[in-house]
Amino acid sequence: MSEPDKPREPDPAVPPLDTIPDSQRVPPPRRPAPPRPQPINAAADIPPGAIAAFGVVGLVALVLILKWGIPKGIDWYHHQDWAWFTQWTATVADPVHAYLSAHTVGLPLTATSAFVIWQGVGLVSLVLSWITGAVGARLTWTAHGACSVFMVWDAAPAAGRPVAAALAVLAWTIGSLFALRGLSLRPLIHLHNHNHNHPAR
Repeated sequence: MSEPDKPREPDPAVPPLDTIPDSQRVPPPRRPAPPRPQPINAAADIPPGAIAAFGVVGLVALVLILKWGIPKGIDWYHHQDWAWFTQWTATVADPVHAYLSAHTVGLPLTATSAFVIWQGVGLVSLVLSWITGAVGARLTWTAHGACSVFMVWDAAPAAGRPVAAALAVLAWTIGSLFALRGLSLRPLIHLHNHNHNHPAR
C-alpha cells in the first residue's frame, strides 16, 4: 500500500494512433499460398493400345459415313416435300415486300432496294451476333425482328394476320437461338479486394 502523503506520479502520455504513419504500421504476416495442383494429363494415363483402337474405330466410322451416310442423306433430301418451307418464307417475306412497296412511294429508294436492304441487314446482323456476340449486332437483330413482325402484321391479309405474325415471330426466335446465344439476364457481380498490404520500412 502506498503512503497517503506521497504524491501520485502522473501516467505516461500515450500518443494517439493517428500519429503513426501508415508506412510504419506492421502488417500481419502473410500465409504462404498452398501449392498448385499438377495438371492432369489424361493422355498419359491411356494405354497406347486403347488410343490405337479408338483411332481405328473412328476411321471405320468415317468411311461408313462417307460411303453410306451421305448418299442416304442426299437421297432423303430429294424425296422430301419442302413446300412447307417455301410457303413459310413467302408468308413472312411477301407481306414485308408489300409493306415496303406501299410505303416507299415518292422516295428515292425503290421497294426492291428496300427489300434487299431488309434481307441484308437481317443476314449480316444474324451472322455478326452469332460469331462476335457484339451488343450492337444483337440490338440490330432485335430491331430487325421487331420491324419485320410489325410489317407482316400490317400488310398481311386480315383473315391470316395472326398466323402470319406468329410465323414471323417463330422465324425470328429460331434465328435468335444463334444470334442471342450465351445471353443471360442474370446480373453479373464482380468482387474486388482492395486490401493492400504496405511493407514496413
